[in-house]
Amino acid sequence: MWNRYFTLFQALFPKAGDKLPGMKSALPPLKEMVSSLIGTPSVSSTQAAFDQSNEQVIHLLANWLEPLGFDVRITPVISRAGKFNLVARLGQGDSGLLFSGHSDTVPFDEHLWHSNPFAMTERDDRWYGLGSCDMKSYFAIVLDTLRPLFDESLAQKLEQPLIIMATADEESSMFGARELQAADVAGARFALIGEPTDMKPVTRHKGIVFLNLRIDGTSGHSSDPELGNNAIEGMHLAIDELMRFRTELKIREQDPGFAINYPTMNFGCIHGGDNPNRICDHAELAFDLRNLPSMDMSGFCESLEARIRSRVAGDGFSCRLEMLFPPVPAFTNPDSTLADTIEAHTGFKPGAVAFGTEAQFLGNLSLDTVVMGPGSINQAHQPDEYLALDQIAPAQRVIHQLVRDFCLNQR
Repeated sequence: MWNRYFTLFQALFPKAGDKLPGMKSALPPLKEMVSSLIGTPSVSSTQAAFDQSNEQVIHLLANWLEPLGFDVRITPVISRAGKFNLVARLGQGDSGLLFSGHSDTVPFDEHLWHSNPFAMTERDDRWYGLGSCDMKSYFAIVLDTLRPLFDESLAQKLEQPLIIMATADEESSMFGARELQAADVAGARFALIGEPTDMKPVTRHKGIVFLNLRIDGTSGHSSDPELGNNAIEGMHLAIDELMRFRTELKIREQDPGFAINYPTMNFGCIHGGDNPNRICDHAELAFDLRNLPSMDMSGFCESLEARIRSRVAGDGFSCRLEMLFPPVPAFTNPDSTLADTIEAHTGFKPGAVAFGTEAQFLGNLSLDTVVMGPGSINQAHQPDEYLALDQIAPAQRVIHQLVRDFCLNQR
């Protein structure tokens, strides 16, 4: 049902660069902004059948930001056709504050949702919808927080620039953040990435490697197993070896700074074969590994492939292990002025999380980067994803104070 919604929705929108129909120059109310963002599909996936452009989300944000006086720049992501980054800048200087987030969402299990994933639904003091928590609502909350300041001619009061950035493809390739250049964040010294952390500052997280394993056998008629070599059985051997490796990592690599204090490996999707009466000639498994910051990942893919090959080759199978995308680096920012400031406002000490973000890519651009935003990661990537409404006010208080601290210099 929701796939039909995609087609209808896309047909309603004009070509890139045009104003979206019915958009007002004035900033809409918070709930309306969240509803519009959720209602604009932008699924990012390693599977082409699910992957979508984020272009309309980017233009929706641009149509809100430009009338407020922001210099809005939209840049295509070279490595991913149909994907775009947005950077909106207000004010001048070299020690400004950047509010950053990703404009895409994960795919969804439509049969498990109790409401339309692309229509914001309010019930039980929650806003339900795909991206409500992770993390489209963040953009609306930032803009709504700044609304009174815009009414007071914010641009004339800024002593350092205020920058809002929306990236592409964070949920899969992260090429949006990977392709950022120093010029894109010019004027910023501090960056707050609004991933859902229950409004607790994060200065460490694990790295991520997305991998695809292919096992090749030989097809044949299923009536005689000797006519072929079933790749699904070869994949069974490979998965057993991966599970052994996963257990070894759990024992060998630990970091007490993380709630999940060991590396994790998740088997995300598996495909193989085409008919019950044919011996399967190949099977593929896509999985991820989330490594601790202390782990040396150089040569990881090659050594793991060799280990799998040694397990399956004796049974007549060949294998190939490839990275789907370049690794997402683990992130650590131990000496953060921004984190210290947030701690002073919230009382929460900086911590670590098991999920990955774009933080290291911003850190590579010499930005003092902290991850913190409304909502809980426990609601992200789930059916009936939601943002609890009691998260909004604390987020707005901190955002408002950080703008005063770093852009208005009113500490």
